[in-house]
Amino acid sequence: MVFNSFNEIDMTTRFNSFARVLPAFISALALVAGSAAADTVTVYSARNEQLIKPLFDAYTKETGTKIQVLTDKEGPLLERLKAEGAKSPADVLITVDAGNLWHASRMGLLQPIKSGVLNTNVPANLRDPKGDWYGLSIRARTIIYNKKYVKPSQLSTYEALAEPEWKGKLCLRTSKKVYNQSLVATMIATLGEKRTEEVVRGWVGNLATDVFADDNGVIKAVAAGQCEVGIVNTYYLARALDKDPNMPVGLFWANQKERGVHVNISGAGVTRAAPNAAGGQRLIEWLSSETAQGIYTNDDFEYPVNQKVKPDSIIRHWGPYKMDLINVSKAGELQGAATRLMDRAGYR
Repeated sequence: MVFNSFNEIDMTTRFNSFARVLPAFISALALVAGSAAADTVTVYSARNEQLIKPLFDAYTKETGTKIQVLTDKEGPLLERLKAEGAKSPADVLITVDAGNLWHASRMGLLQPIKSGVLNTNVPANLRDPKGDWYGLSIRARTIIYNKKYVKPSQLSTYEALAEPEWKGKLCLRTSKKVYNQSLVATMIATLGEKRTEEVVRGWVGNLATDVFADDNGVIKAVAAGQCEVGIVNTYYLARALDKDPNMPVGLFWANQKERGVHVNISGAGVTRAAPNAAGGQRLIEWLSSETAQGIYTNDDFEYPVNQKVKPDSIIRHWGPYKMDLINVSKAGELQGAATRLMDRAGYR
């Protein structure tokens, strides 16, 4: 009986001890599971997967963090995030053009980031004033010209391309694409709607042919002499010259004696419902680092936002340029006004 009594006391003591440590044991298991989940970051990206894969591969190699990527166009991605709501698996949204990022923020799809790293690496005009998104590469949109017909001394500003001397000599991409919408939006912010509409009407009157679906079409038309001048994003010309260094197309930095050339960005933000917001922020911080910025500029011919990083040699030979320091969020804020203005001016 004494033996049985001792066993009962011993078992009771052991049970009570186990009960005391059980919560800690469960917490430890949850921590391990959480750590495993934190080793994965899910990215919704509007950037071509082949362009961003080298970046994510490098990040995984350096940190051990796995990156799951879903790619699509900007519009469908934003609608997907909206539809998924609090159940979205996305931690990070990456897209091109500040206008798209502005819309994502306006739709409540992003959350503010507080990061000294990003505030140091990304200039103030290339990030959201509220901290919802940060630029990761710079995309200057400027003037190109056919070297056989045009001398750089003949060029000056976007506005000057509306003058009569360029009648029948200008090629443009369609106004339906966000890049020209953003250019016109920032012009509205600087020049006002009345003056900007005068300029856009002048552009339309000077067109050598119908507008093109993309910047590559503009570059080919300028190279062929179908038109003498055009407006494109610099990386499109860099890619064309990488394939054909003898192409007779030069680049001119617009508005250097004034506000500076129009720039836009590709960028990223942490999603509102991010399951791994901390991991998403670490990824974006790394994408602004010298290591990642070097990959951006060398693989994509885009300009780095991190000023410690030198651009690729193909674009470096164009020399330094003065950029328009207006905050790129204006591209989104005034996008509606820009599209209505271009429609009124007959810019299709």
